Amino acid sequence: MQKSFSNKRKEFGGKGKNHGDRRKFQRPKAQSSTKYQGPNSQKREVEGTIKLAGRKGGFVLPEGFKDEINIPPMNLSMALHGDRVLVKLRSKDTGEVVKILERARKRFVGMFVDGKFVADDRRMYLEVAVRAPEIKDEKVLVEITDWHSAPIEGKIVATLGKKGEHETEMKSILAAGGIVYNFEPEVEKEASEIQARATELMAKEAKVRRDMRDTPTFTIDPADAKDFDDALSIREIPNPKVQSSSLYEVGIHIADVSYFVRPGTALDREAAERANSVYLVDRTIPMLPEALSADICSLVPDQDRLTYSAIFVLDKTGKVHEEWFGRTIIHSHKRFTYQEAAEVLATKKGPYSNELAILSSISQELLKERLRQGSIIFDKDEVHIELDAAKKPVRIYIKERLPTHKLIEEFMLLANKHVAHFLFKAVGKHGGASMYRIHEKPDPERIGLLKTFLRTLGYKIEGDIKNFGAPEIKKLFDEIEGEEVEGLVHTAVLRSMAKAVYSTRNIGHFGLGFEFYTHFTSPIRRYPDTVVHRLLTKYLAGKAIEPAEVANFERMARYSSVKEKEAADAERESVKYKQAEFMLERLQNNSGQEYDGLITGVTEWGIYAEDTVTKCEGMLRLSSLGDDYYEFDEKKFALVGRKTKKTYRLGDKIKLKLAEVDVPRHQITWGLGG
Repeated sequence: MQKSFSNKRKEFGGKGKNHGDRRKFQRPKAQSSTKYQGPNSQKREVEGTIKLAGRKGGFVLPEGFKDEINIPPMNLSMALHGDRVLVKLRSKDTGEVVKILERARKRFVGMFVDGKFVADDRRMYLEVAVRAPEIKDEKVLVEITDWHSAPIEGKIVATLGKKGEHETEMKSILAAGGIVYNFEPEVEKEASEIQARATELMAKEAKVRRDMRDTPTFTIDPADAKDFDDALSIREIPNPKVQSSSLYEVGIHIADVSYFVRPGTALDREAAERANSVYLVDRTIPMLPEALSADICSLVPDQDRLTYSAIFVLDKTGKVHEEWFGRTIIHSHKRFTYQEAAEVLATKKGPYSNELAILSSISQELLKERLRQGSIIFDKDEVHIELDAAKKPVRIYIKERLPTHKLIEEFMLLANKHVAHFLFKAVGKHGGASMYRIHEKPDPERIGLLKTFLRTLGYKIEGDIKNFGAPEIKKLFDEIEGEEVEGLVHTAVLRSMAKAVYSTRNIGHFGLGFEFYTHFTSPIRRYPDTVVHRLLTKYLAGKAIEPAEVANFERMARYSSVKEKEAADAERESVKYKQAEFMLERLQNNSGQEYDGLITGVTEWGIYAEDTVTKCEGMLRLSSLGDDYYEFDEKKFALVGRKTKKTYRLGDKIKLKLAEVDVPRHQITWGLGG
């Protein structure tokens, strides 16, 4: 969850949707550092997207504004989180919603409590009149039918099942995010027809593509992966300049989804609508039907597959001597899991041990160069939840990051960077547009707040806020390596930054330190990658992008960025649901158990803390902190007892006990341990 370090909403930290979702939200970065000078300036009216901040109302950051416009609760005028609104300014930084321009959502998941509909998302503060007196203990999907009545009116469009049950909760998460599970018959039909012609299509394309089938090629993916987007090939070639040394032809081969999914088809419309695959704890909701995603497009072993490739001639230092982009046909000779490939690397025994060793060595050199150019490395903990046959969580742990994860990452970054640069030059030559993955520089105000926070932990970032970058962050990360607060500081730095998005406007990627970057390597699960493949095809053929298409690409970039966030929210919510279920069993079976915790958020109404082993986060209410009266100290990001001066500060260790677990709302409530 992206959050700012603004103290205007009286809180800092916290990651979850627990306890009314009283979080901070990362403010969108303004396009300019000047005050609004648009056509509405004299009327003192501006447009923007509203973000709700719990009991404090909301805020809007219109384009052209440096600072957000605060919207007090009484001035919301029935605006909900994510709505596009017209705001009338009441002062320099306070406004009132005077019109809802566009509703972000009209469907909400919830339950009936005492005969009234209560949305799971507690940012939905409006009362909804729904006729369903017979429904109890079940979750439903409600669609608003009349926004102008008092109260607003809605109807049940789906009954999702009994609250707290696995399938009900997963359906609820998908429904709340507007994520569609099944494909329409027309889409499945098109996919099946392509699947039936696979052999014919392979034979036809083999005659016109660069044939890489005899080159040692393999995939490296998670053990439970079903769709294989990418494969690597490598072969040693003579160095024409230095006879005693070798060069290496490394192929980064990507599933050629754009060959099978053509514009104007039902498949393409569906993929564009979904924009990405969604990965919940127990399932994948694919962007493409399985006939494509798990079969024809997937780079499975021992089968010929059509690919789009970025092929580089590299020396052992990772320097690129030649590059080539185009359509290929490959034959994957081995499917590795990350663990299997890591074992081969460690023991130097097993299939393709020499090839893996060379690729690993080159990837390390690529990483060194990337760091030298200003990349910031965030090795963020990834929570993995192991489920039993009944879908109950039996184990929660942090996934180990292996050398093979880093190997794959470096070669995917290499391909994405060079494809982006090629497209940028092609746009300059032919006109048109490309789709980039951009990441803006951090806002100086956020960095100032970050520095203040770090000082409370005993750390500091050197240098000028305006010139904040990789060197300062690397020094900080080196200092905190192995410390208890390492993960917390990594998260804090990450949240101080803007979010990477898709755009036709190239401004570079701050986090990676790249001047040019795009997404080329995962078209089975990301629609923008398929778009990039189509653009690449046109530019390789010397064709230009029509002006009418450019606006469409920009709309597609904005839409894909929104869908990406929706997918991430759903994935995170599925984790939180299973964490709550996991902790409920421990509350029932061992309520006195203590947990080693870390304070991850401090607010005026309590503390967010997580179990350091499972990363389960919950709220510790003010009322559970003891007899003292605690006040929120904005500058120290701490709660301080008025009489005892006892302090609970962000980043502090804390002993926890489970107090309550609400599985249907995916919420954990802590009490103080000994």
